[in-house]
Amino acid sequence: MQRMQRLVGVFVIGAALLGAVLLGVAVVITGTSQVERPTSGFLFGIWKVVYAAEPPSLVAVLGAIGLALLLAATVAVLEERVATRSRRSLDAEQRPLAPRIVMAETRGVFAGPVTVTVLIPAHNEEDCIGATIASLKQQSRPPERIVVVADNCTDRTVQIAEDAAVTVFPTIGNTKKKAGGLNQALAAILPDLGDNDVVMVMDADTVLDQGFLEAAVQRMTDDRALMAVGGLFYGEQGHGLIGQFQRNEYARYAREIRRRRGKVYVLTGTASVFRPRALRTVADERGRTLPGVPGDVYDTIALTEDNELTLAIRSLGGLMVSPAACTVVTELMPTWKTLWNQRLRWQRGALENLGAYGFRPSVTRYWAQQMGIGYGAIALLAYFVLIIVQLLAAESWVWFPFWIVIGMIFMIERVVTAWGGGWRARVLGLLVFPELFYATFLNLVFLKGILDISLQRTAQWTHLTRETAQEGDRR
Repeated sequence: MQRMQRLVGVFVIGAALLGAVLLGVAVVITGTSQVERPTSGFLFGIWKVVYAAEPPSLVAVLGAIGLALLLAATVAVLEERVATRSRRSLDAEQRPLAPRIVMAETRGVFAGPVTVTVLIPAHNEEDCIGATIASLKQQSRPPERIVVVADNCTDRTVQIAEDAAVTVFPTIGNTKKKAGGLNQALAAILPDLGDNDVVMVMDADTVLDQGFLEAAVQRMTDDRALMAVGGLFYGEQGHGLIGQFQRNEYARYAREIRRRRGKVYVLTGTASVFRPRALRTVADERGRTLPGVPGDVYDTIALTEDNELTLAIRSLGGLMVSPAACTVVTELMPTWKTLWNQRLRWQRGALENLGAYGFRPSVTRYWAQQMGIGYGAIALLAYFVLIIVQLLAAESWVWFPFWIVIGMIFMIERVVTAWGGGWRARVLGLLVFPELFYATFLNLVFLKGILDISLQRTAQWTHLTRETAQEGDRR
């Protein structure tokens, strides 16, 4: 298994490089038109510009577009095929959470009205735990029980929770971070829960939007085969330009989920609701069909426990959804350093989880997603390299109409996809280049994650403190 985790980085970047090389070879063998000397003219009568009108060959352009559409269609078809097989499966051994199996076993059985128990894992969260609890109590459909899982807290987190009249569950001897604390709490409460007594896990630095729980409870009430409801997260206000970059990114993610009609990528740790049957089944399958320690709901080895739990439920055939009404506001990273650490943990965790699950149908999309990120990193790097080469080689800047048109299409895409984030998000998208540099930053994180996992470097689990956030705001 460790060898597979080490090879996953090599495989992902190797596949992306192979795709880039094949496309390059295809462009070369299709031939290029003879490059003519660029012509010059005056723009608005005062600005002398030099331009070249030769686009790449039509065959190369159509070939690249066709290849991209073919790959996207292949991934979509495979994902739909896997989802359909899971919904219709009667294989209780491999897919015990498959909707058809759950519906057959619960037909004619009333498990009572849906109730909600909220678990909030907290490690020194005195600055935000009060607002998190308040957002839960102010929901149009408040939860029946709120439990703060106090993990080695040395500040006022426990006192604030007790003053708010919610249950405090102190962890005992936990050294496995957030996942270890949640495992202790779930081991205590799961045995007493019925099928309709759902559990929501939410971060202590997250505030639910109004209507989240009402929508989640309604979905769980309407569909007894539904195993989990994930939240859509938006970034909090503040933190200047770096904050706006992250808000644009999250706004596009939420738009993508809505476009997919709620199909889940990740049951985000910010806020997700689970049916007890799903959590118990995952714990039962640990060490058998799923990685991890038998009896644990969360895999304490995984750097990104929410991503791993999503893969676990998906592999067991569970039905999941992220409704548009289930939105939350989450904390943003205030500095480039904290953002680097957060994204490196996410990226490294995603790669390690793929290594742990290997090549199985339920994770096909996630493999494709990683290879797509790798290919995008290579393409963006090549784009910047070409610009630098032109600056060094040409006596003056040359405009290429073909690439200007491509840039305008990209600009429109940036604005449209960030439209829901407000006018600041649209302006940032319109400028294009700032977001290209932000994408380059994320690509560097991706490459660092690939390098670390390939060299088996020890991963770090970082925790953002309120002092760090305030320090970032002062910069």
